[in-house]
Amino acid sequence: MKRIALDETISTNRYAKELPEGESRELTLVTAEFQTAGRGAGTNTWESERSQNLLFSLVVYPQRLQANQMFALSEVTALAIRDALCSTSPSSFGGVGGGFSIKWPNDIYHADKKIVGMLIENDLRGKWVHRSIIGVGVDINQTRFLSDAPNPVSLAQILGKEVDRNQVLKSILHQFNHYYGMMEREQFPELHTRYMQYLYRRNSLHTYADATGTFLAQIIDVEPSGHLILECENGEQRRYDFKEVRFI
Repeated sequence: MKRIALDETISTNRYAKELPEGESRELTLVTAEFQTAGRGAGTNTWESERSQNLLFSLVVYPQRLQANQMFALSEVTALAIRDALCSTSPSSFGGVGGGFSIKWPNDIYHADKKIVGMLIENDLRGKWVHRSIIGVGVDINQTRFLSDAPNPVSLAQILGKEVDRNQVLKSILHQFNHYYGMMEREQFPELHTRYMQYLYRRNSLHTYADATGTFLAQIIDVEPSGHLILECENGEQRRYDFKEVRFI
């Protein structure tokens, strides 16, 4: 793995996009202590105090990943980070899975608070994914959040103590290699089953909102394309792309 450690950058994804493509197409990790314009999905931004959290991008070149399967990269990364957070200090967490879950499509939540945000940008060549840049922000040691984000939380707040950021990153990379290997071996059903196992709000009725208003529904599935399938109280099933439905 090639690693590039930056003190400050506009965003690690933007920096990674400008990297020349190496002959070996090796996995590249870009880290930063601070981002001046950290990005989330759509128009979202990511607040992070300098040197308190993990801000990084992974540049990967999948061997044989079709465009209609690229949501597997979200599953790979979300599972890797969730598992890493659970293993950081297992004795400090209560309950199965330590209270960490994956909120569709790829945020990580602890209970009802967001600890990880992610932005994946894919370059396609025909029907294949040529390159993916996976941008991640993990709240580690920040304890004061000043933006209008509704529900942030950090690992230090959960554990009640400061955490070694490098150890968390090491664990994330270890888990990422494991799940990425599953994807490269085309173990898509196994990945998806595990992803669904830890999905936030799985198997119970909750309130959602779309362009028509609010409604009660439960999550039925997430398609290989990444579309969310909800089933309403009356049995009606609805299919949503990202940003087409809100969790209330």
